[in-house]
Amino acid sequence: MIRTLVVEDDPVLAEAHTTFTGRVPGFTVAGAAQLGTEALRLLATREVDLVLLDLYLPDVHGLELCRNMRARGHRADVIVVTSARDLDLVRSAVSLGVVQYLLKPFSFAAFSERLSAYAEYRRRITTATDGDPATGQEAVDLALAALHRAPQASPLPKGLAPATFEAVVAHLRGGAETSAADIADGVGVSRPTARRYLDHLTARRLVHREPRYGGAGRPEYIYRWRGADDEALGVPGP
Repeated sequence: MIRTLVVEDDPVLAEAHTTFTGRVPGFTVAGAAQLGTEALRLLATREVDLVLLDLYLPDVHGLELCRNMRARGHRADVIVVTSARDLDLVRSAVSLGVVQYLLKPFSFAAFSERLSAYAEYRRRITTATDGDPATGQEAVDLALAALHRAPQASPLPKGLAPATFEAVVAHLRGGAETSAADIADGVGVSRPTARRYLDHLTARRLVHREPRYGGAGRPEYIYRWRGADDEALGVPGP
């Protein structure tokens, strides 16, 4: 089993990431920490193979925590799990040995795929370092290819276009709440088309839908982006 430490200061997300990890075959949760100091304490007292690390912790930046880990001799691999999209941070993370960089929000499928790729990487590396006579450039290439294989995109239902889907998501991210009429006007589609995309997003728990009663007749539905508080499929960031 791959013993995993979850480092996340948001209690809701920490619980979600812990639950997600427990659902991926071959992984077990070794602990959870909301502070960098707590993470270092757990690393000193428990066997940990992998750290799922948020970058924005209350007491220390996640990359500084990585530096402290290495300075203290902790060799656990690190997968950054963050909303930070700054490419300079990505470059710094790679320079510190971070093996994966997963952007919030994400689906369980995306999370599971990253962990499964990491597990395959570990399997190949372990085989190579155990004296496999076939070890060579090919073995190294296969191990790294497993770690960095391209994730599979989540398919949309028939009739929904990826470009329109991304435009609807971008519109939802831009405001506190919206309606099918707002989406139709903002994206340039008909109201029935907008409702199809909104129904799909609602079913996948990307948005919260609630009725608003303004008078006689059917209520108007208002939609609000759920952000990182959902178990949603991965979508492009803003």
